[in-house]
Amino acid sequence: MTQLGELFVQGKLEEIWDRCCGFIDLSIEDFMKIQERLLQEQLELLKKCELGKHIFNGATPTNSEELRRSIPLTTYADYAPFLTKRRMDILPKRPILWQYTSGKNGEYAHRWAPVTARQMDEVESLVWAMALFSSCKKRKDINIRPNDAVLYGMAPPPYATGTIARCFPHEKFNFLPKVEEAERIPFEDRIKKGFQMALSEGLDYCLSMSSVTVAMGNRFSQSSGKISMKFLLSNPKAMLRLAKGKIKAKLAGRPMLPKDLWKVKGLMTYGIDGSVYREKIKEQWGRYPLDFHGCTEAFLIATQTWDYSSMTFVPYMQFFEFIPEEEAIKSWRDTSYQPKTLLMNELKPGNYEVVITSFHGGPFVRYRLGHLVQITSLRNEALDIDIPQMIYLTRVDDQIDIAGFTRLSEKGIWQAIEDSHVEYVDWVACKERVNNTPRLHLYIEPKDNTTQDKEQVIAAIHEELKNVHPGYADLESFIGLMPLDVTFLPKGAFKLYKIRQQNAGADLGNLKPPHLNPSAEDLEFMLRTTAKVTVKQGEPVSV
Repeated sequence: MTQLGELFVQGKLEEIWDRCCGFIDLSIEDFMKIQERLLQEQLELLKKCELGKHIFNGATPTNSEELRRSIPLTTYADYAPFLTKRRMDILPKRPILWQYTSGKNGEYAHRWAPVTARQMDEVESLVWAMALFSSCKKRKDINIRPNDAVLYGMAPPPYATGTIARCFPHEKFNFLPKVEEAERIPFEDRIKKGFQMALSEGLDYCLSMSSVTVAMGNRFSQSSGKISMKFLLSNPKAMLRLAKGKIKAKLAGRPMLPKDLWKVKGLMTYGIDGSVYREKIKEQWGRYPLDFHGCTEAFLIATQTWDYSSMTFVPYMQFFEFIPEEEAIKSWRDTSYQPKTLLMNELKPGNYEVVITSFHGGPFVRYRLGHLVQITSLRNEALDIDIPQMIYLTRVDDQIDIAGFTRLSEKGIWQAIEDSHVEYVDWVACKERVNNTPRLHLYIEPKDNTTQDKEQVIAAIHEELKNVHPGYADLESFIGLMPLDVTFLPKGAFKLYKIRQQNAGADLGNLKPPHLNPSAEDLEFMLRTTAKVTVKQGEPVSV
């Protein structure tokens, strides 16, 4: 058992808080000292390994100033020859496991990243911190207890979220289902089983993708939480909980929601759709979700605290650099251009691309994540946190530019669709040109049993896009352009796409088409599908 696990068993919860959550009490000066110290340790490791020598190309940086001056920015292409083959002999430290995310079409199927034992230790502390933040109202307001029931809705290993679950001392909690079982069964079966177990055993925490959290809430509101009678008869606790939930919903004059069944202590969610679904999750579950930001290459970058607003950067996992947005866009368009970077203590409110150098024997050096974040403030005044606050915006290299007035992000388009109250299953968007005029074309699959007028849908989403993207509003006010078109996809388009991908052996990360600029082949498949898709009663929600 880890030291934190031992402290938990011994009831030393304040000591856990101090060890895991203490970074929010750092001054920006202390934050930078930690960054510099860990960077210098990492640079020494890199100098001794084949990968470091390859990236350094004869340079011998000893600190952040020398690193930024002598080593160019990198992308995954610089590491792919080594990491896609999972070579351990060339790394700064031998990893204990590998994790991946989707790769680049035509070049590599997955982006693999190694994980060292020291990184796992740091991630464990940060998962504790998120669990504590998700259920507290102030510093050291500790509500987590042994055997709390946790619904496990993360993507399984080798995805990074599966690694996060492994880092947590899950054996001291009632994971629904147990992590060992969850990793062996299909994702949808796991969600269904975890949900049924929560009906019987209760639910204290939910650890899941934002879309999964919403999908479970939608299932309640759309079907009144119908569960098979066979299951209920064999689980009287579930039957009683369900009966009480239906009474609460009836008294409130609405369909049943998760908050009618459980009073959860905390929700921890992740995904680009976190802020999009924030209010919907609050409505369904009775509390806001704690959102965090990370990725396969960088693990945990930042997390919200108990005010559920902007996120606080974490100093222990990687060294941070930031490229101002205009510089980032310029350099993605001109790969020979090397933009200058800023450090954490040099930031001002604005938009930046994040650059990281791994700590604790990780492989990445001045690595461009492609993540565009917004620095909302240099500190959290309300909670007295002296570290810059951020929200994740989008991928800087994956936006739709319309006439040079605005760059529409996946998150912004998604938010506009949600705010328009259009009832939909899912969507994709493309930039097209009609009569030499740029256009944003949305392809939306409407929900079952909904009749929606196309022109009304276009008008509603257009108005919300103006609210989300001021530059989009300028298109209409300055040049009289209304660059939006909508096509309704046939019923079942996304479900059939998912079935096709499953039959082709695609992994969990490739079961849906990308929201922005899907391939012509994928778009044609969804447009021409006419098969009827039915969901049997009791079938898990497609997420």
